[in-house]
Amino acid sequence: MKATWKLADGSEITADITNGTNMMQAAVDNNVPGVIGECGGCLSCATCHVYVDADWVGKTGTADDFEDAMLDVAEAERTDSSRLSCQIEASDALDGLVLIVPQP
Repeated sequence: MKATWKLADGSEITADITNGTNMMQAAVDNNVPGVIGECGGCLSCATCHVYVDADWVGKTGTADDFEDAMLDVAEAERTDSSRLSCQIEASDALDGLVLIVPQP
C-alpha cells in the first residue's frame, strides 16, 4: 500500500508500505520528520502522534482506551483525528492513506 505524510512546511513524503507494518515504523523507515516512535510502538509514549486526514478517519478505526489516554500526553494539540501511528496497521484497505504530522 501507499501512504503519504503531510508535513508542517507543506511538503509530503509518500512511500510504499508492506501490509502488516504499523504506520509509526513506516514513518521511521522513511525518515518522516516529527514521527519519532521512542517506545518502538509499545504504546508507552506519544511521539508518533499524527492527525488522520478527514477522508481516512472512518477507515483507520478509533483509539482504544489505552491509546486514548496516551494521546492526552501528546506534545501537539489533540484533535478528533488524532491517533498514535503505531496503532494503525498497513493494509490494502488503507492504500492511499494520508497522515498529517502535527507541529509541536
